[in-house]
Amino acid sequence: LPDRQLPDKAIDLIDEAAAHLKMEIDSKPVHLDNMERHIMQLEIEREALRKEKDDASKRRLEDLEVELANLHEELNGLLAEWQREKDIIQGMQAIKAELDEARIQLERAERQGDLEGAARLRYGILPDLEKALQENEANIEQMRLDGSLMLKEEVGADEVAAIVSQWTGVPVSRMLEGEIEKLMKMEDRLHERVVGQDAAIKAVSAAVRRSRAGLQDPNRPVGTFLFLGPTGVGKTEMARSLAQFLFDDENAMVRIDMSEFGEKHSVARLIGAPPGYVGYEEGGQLTEAVRRRPYSVVLFDEIEKAHADVFNIF
Repeated sequence: LPDRQLPDKAIDLIDEAAAHLKMEIDSKPVHLDNMERHIMQLEIEREALRKEKDDASKRRLEDLEVELANLHEELNGLLAEWQREKDIIQGMQAIKAELDEARIQLERAERQGDLEGAARLRYGILPDLEKALQENEANIEQMRLDGSLMLKEEVGADEVAAIVSQWTGVPVSRMLEGEIEKLMKMEDRLHERVVGQDAAIKAVSAAVRRSRAGLQDPNRPVGTFLFLGPTGVGKTEMARSLAQFLFDDENAMVRIDMSEFGEKHSVARLIGAPPGYVGYEEGGQLTEAVRRRPYSVVLFDEIEKAHADVFNIF
């Protein structure tokens, strides 16, 4: 999320994930709401088919009746399970509120010297509330182990990944995939889009793994590669594939047409004018593009057409 800065984006992320969990507890979960909408669409279709007289419509109506009956049965079971979980979670929240209030009363009773009240709270009310909370937590944990848990009370990795997926469009499965597993499959991922070019893919993958392992200067790019060959062999596609793999977006790429930098003085347009010269505050095409999108692949297209002095910046 390069358009947002820490710590604000982390706070917004956790806040939205927590709000999403609370909304599912207070209202219906998304998949239940989607199921109800689907049933409504099928019921509308059923009413329209009842007015038709042809054989195809009658067969479709029969199939639709069976499908609706199955969906209603499934939905009723899920609604009952959701209501049960909702009652347990809301009961836990009420018990936690009572526990907090009982602890406050206990501190007040001890400060005021109310020994009878303090004993009643410490050895009567508090243990009963803690026992009830443990029983509810055990029920929730058992449902989680059974795989039937629909609601959650705490934000975890899955909830954070779901919100980031909504913001960025990156599939949740890609974000939850382990870093080691992802890097081990890097060649296969690149080969999904780039045909052949085994040596180039192997070199790029090795450089990325070295960087992720911390064996590279953190102040330098992950890797700098010179792809050579005629049109159509996969040079630009390799850059797009690499952007997709590293940043889950093939458009996370800065393309600079190096044919525009054929003159010796044009290097200033790339990295900006030196201090004291006109345009120093504006920056260069390369420096400004990287400043705006630090997480990106930089493609210097047709670099052979650039002036030799331009090569000195790399």
